[in-house]
Amino acid sequence: MTRQNFENPAAALAELRARLEAGRVAVHLSKSMLARRARLGRTTVSEAFSSSADAPSAQTVGALAHALRLDPGPLLDLRAAAVGGAFAVDESETPVGQPITEWNPHDLEVHPAAAPPPPEGGRPLASSARQQRTASALPAYVRRPHDTQLTDLVAATAADGRSRMAVLVGSSSTGKTRACWEAVQPLAEAGWRLWHPFDPTRAEAALADLACVGPRTVVWLNETQHYLGASRGLGERIAAGVRGLLTDPARGPVLVLGTLWPEYADVFTKIVAVGEEDPHSQARELLAGRLIHLPGSFDTDAEASAKALADAGDLQLAHALKSARDGRVAQFLAGAPELLHRYKTASPAARAILDAASDARRLGSGLHHLLPFLETATENYLTDDEYDALDDNWLEQALADLGRPVHGNLAPLRRIRPRSARSLPSSPAPAYRLADYLEQHGRSQRSLLCPPTSFWHAAHDHLTAPDDRVALGEAARLRWRLHTAAQLFRSPAEAGHPEALLGLARIHDILGNDQHAETMYERAADAGSTAGMNDWYWKHKRVGDDEAARQIDKRAADAGDIVALLRTEAQNTSEEQRAADKQRWKAEQNEEAAAAGYSNVVDYLTALTEESWTEAGAARLKQKANNLGYAEPHGYLSLLWSLTGNEEAGLRIYEAGAAASHAEALYRLAIAKSEAGDGTAAAAFAFQAVEAGHPEAAALLAWELENSGELTAAEHWHRHAAGHSYKDHLLVVIRLKRQAHDTDGALTVCREAANTARVDLIHSFYWDEGLAWRDLCAYGLEPDGTPSGRWQPPILD
Repeated sequence: MTRQNFENPAAALAELRARLEAGRVAVHLSKSMLARRARLGRTTVSEAFSSSADAPSAQTVGALAHALRLDPGPLLDLRAAAVGGAFAVDESETPVGQPITEWNPHDLEVHPAAAPPPPEGGRPLASSARQQRTASALPAYVRRPHDTQLTDLVAATAADGRSRMAVLVGSSSTGKTRACWEAVQPLAEAGWRLWHPFDPTRAEAALADLACVGPRTVVWLNETQHYLGASRGLGERIAAGVRGLLTDPARGPVLVLGTLWPEYADVFTKIVAVGEEDPHSQARELLAGRLIHLPGSFDTDAEASAKALADAGDLQLAHALKSARDGRVAQFLAGAPELLHRYKTASPAARAILDAASDARRLGSGLHHLLPFLETATENYLTDDEYDALDDNWLEQALADLGRPVHGNLAPLRRIRPRSARSLPSSPAPAYRLADYLEQHGRSQRSLLCPPTSFWHAAHDHLTAPDDRVALGEAARLRWRLHTAAQLFRSPAEAGHPEALLGLARIHDILGNDQHAETMYERAADAGSTAGMNDWYWKHKRVGDDEAARQIDKRAADAGDIVALLRTEAQNTSEEQRAADKQRWKAEQNEEAAAAGYSNVVDYLTALTEESWTEAGAARLKQKANNLGYAEPHGYLSLLWSLTGNEEAGLRIYEAGAAASHAEALYRLAIAKSEAGDGTAAAAFAFQAVEAGHPEAAALLAWELENSGELTAAEHWHRHAAGHSYKDHLLVVIRLKRQAHDTDGALTVCREAANTARVDLIHSFYWDEGLAWRDLCAYGLEPDGTPSGRWQPPILD
């Protein structure tokens, strides 16, 4: 059916709705179920089918077609006839990117591979950096299981014309970017383009030209955290824009490829509790079901494939197989072992520079470090003897040493030569970038260390980029360096930076400067900081000023803050309305159960849960949950479970899963036993859940052991929980130490907690204990981690 078949727009619109209705009936979906599967609002879906509403948008039609497994082309033609619009994107616009065949993989950030050593007595195989940076310098590619997933996704995109996205998750130098490069080669042969936004910054480039992406384009978001994690709301806007691109059939097919380290993937996909600030809601929805994980090393099959290629003459692979340990072939090819060796054997000055750059990156500074910053920051990373022994030209010597490349033309710290004046902070000083592998190594090895005083002085004196100052200002605030934090926040705040204004508001709030805090919170809100509005809301709630809190919450809700929307909706919804909503939702779930062939929700839930104990069943359930709009399967199961009220049946379900060593089932059983007062059984099941890999079970085990009086074991598991992102458990360890009158042990854990950026928790903890932070200083811990002494509160304007 084409547009020309309908002279009457009303007839075209009626035919469009008839086809959508036929598709809905064919797959047995209610409109509510369809809304979740299409990830659209209920009102949007209802209006799409209503004869009294306007024609649905092209994006809505595309999303419904995808959810109903219909060909979007004819449906979009009908919509175009109904509204008298164009069929596709304006082809007169110049599409972004360039043909894939014109790209060099190294310009897309594929690591040059380590060159093999020259033959005995011979000359090097690659005599220049230029030779090593050509595509021919890449070793033969060893396919692994994640490559199959990626290849299938690329092939499906080319075949059915639907846009897709995949983000490869793995540690530094595990082959993520190379895997993406290999995957797009069939598209290169088919004439596709590739767009790599990076200038002036990755986030700004992506946001500026995302709307210009045309069909048959690969969007290359390598190091995706620089896009989705961009500050001032840019990351969420980019995530929303990519979601819109993927769901707009008129712009497809488009393939979006990205890479992430696991720690960034955890940040973007973390599900926050109701009432907590949710800074990455758009990113979480974008990444749901689109992550492909890479192993950290080659398995037996991959090593066998690599050996076959090496035997066939690939000298780079042969060298890597001979030299790499524990299957870490990809890392060796990227020069990681040599980078680490260079770090460990560096001169004191060179290593201090690397530590300063590493600390700046892990605390939120940008990729590029200006030379004056590095020079000033380095001072207190050196001991007195090391500092006194420095030569007059120590800085030049250290930079020359760090810039010397290792295998694969990588250097521990390399000077950046910008392609344009906009690519770096506006400064005549040279800038340097830390090697990815050393950055990740520093994040792991230095996570419990607080940078020294010279680092903060350097940040204040030499950082000019507002986002860098704000990121390090927040790091300083969390480490109770309030004076430094205020100084870093001040210039961005004067320019209206919302996060800087919020940082100053929080500092005033901590110090009890209520009038200044109120002013800064209001300025942060005016600048669009919904997080600031949320803090402002709780400031008034704490003092019982409910009317002011309600007005602030309404303002945040109007600005689109989901937490405030939930609060205001709850306040404005009657008990009767909530009960009616629950009954309607229960009816929809019963309808869904019936469509799946079950008589009620209890039987349906039982079947879904029991199936999830198997690997194949778990994969199917995850896909089902994603299709219905849920970020993870257990959230979906929990919502179903809330309707059954059948605790006995649920217990049997989890007992069956525990018999199969299913981590979630063991954890749920532990909770059930704990709630029933059976602490011994709860601890036993929690321990099994920990061994099965459940992330939260260690916390439950710690509490159960503490309740039973086994304090030494409890402390061990509280520390275990703290080591797995549950930093609050360090406070419990402090309490246990104090109860045992272990003052030195408590002080040690205080410093540990402060250095992990949870000094705010320590302050809150001691405040609850009736002690102010000054009392904690007298107890032996200065706010900056130095030995006890006099502390002067920060001076703020």
